[in-house]
Amino acid sequence: MSDSSGLYVVVLAGGISHERDVSLRSGRRVADALAAAGHRVVLRDPDAGLLPFLTDDRPDVVFPALHGSSGEDGSLLDLLASIGVPVVGSSGAAARRAWSKPVASSLLGAAGVAVPESIVLSHESFRELGASSVLKVVRSTLDGDLVVKPASGGSAQGVTIVTDTNDLPRAMVEAFTYADVAVVERRIVGTELAVTVVDTGAGPRALPAVEIEPTTGVYSFQARYNAGETTFYAPSRLDDDAVSTVSEAAVLAHRTLGLRDLSRVDFIVDAAGTPWFLEANVIPGLTETSLVPLAIAASGASPEELYGALVEAARTRMN
Repeated sequence: MSDSSGLYVVVLAGGISHERDVSLRSGRRVADALAAAGHRVVLRDPDAGLLPFLTDDRPDVVFPALHGSSGEDGSLLDLLASIGVPVVGSSGAAARRAWSKPVASSLLGAAGVAVPESIVLSHESFRELGASSVLKVVRSTLDGDLVVKPASGGSAQGVTIVTDTNDLPRAMVEAFTYADVAVVERRIVGTELAVTVVDTGAGPRALPAVEIEPTTGVYSFQARYNAGETTFYAPSRLDDDAVSTVSEAAVLAHRTLGLRDLSRVDFIVDAAGTPWFLEANVIPGLTETSLVPLAIAASGASPEELYGALVEAARTRMN
């Protein structure tokens, strides 16, 4: 329960997904920020003892910092809602919409946001119909450079940029390592931007867009989490009109997917200034090299202020 030192907050981090290490880093950063804001914080792994612990100990708020399926496929979020614990972030249903990249892209395309042309392939269909036949159709439909990625997951794991047709089979294998469904989409060339959307009770608003410039030209897993491999510009160097357009698209994505509290929406802005939707993250990375903290700093706020406001909003929502 809460006391004079603030709210009692349980931060969830770790899990068994491919992104466990990143989640642990995010969780520690969130826990440190909330503690600095005056809250009593416990950092917990989502193990077999978690639900009994939460049922018996009843924290004021739970703040998930779980990346990958551990937190973003909606399962745990549904369970937390079922036991009546206030949670920072989206509902299980909204998380599932964002977790599936094909579903999110379909919904955003219907809402008027530009999405890359793509083909979605299950591993089962890929085997049954024959890899060579399937890839022949893919190449005849999607010309130029391609991006192959798992239909779910984050941190660019399993993502390959294909510039040579001969590399496509290997890229499919890599994607299927991380998910049973893969997405093959036309590569959009332009400036990569990440837009953090926050809602502390007054409606969703976009923080300053963060521009991403990896030294290798590809924003890979290594470029995300190894210092010095990517240059970030917060705010972005794009002109005001382009930034305004992408910010509006991010808030539209947040609303369309039914997200709540905090999200990060990723785009490529092409030479014409059109923002192309890549993915939405319901529990974005919050590590020392992640994009959300950069956007928070660019907005003039601090993680202590924003995370504290999100915790208060989650508590109020349940009262």
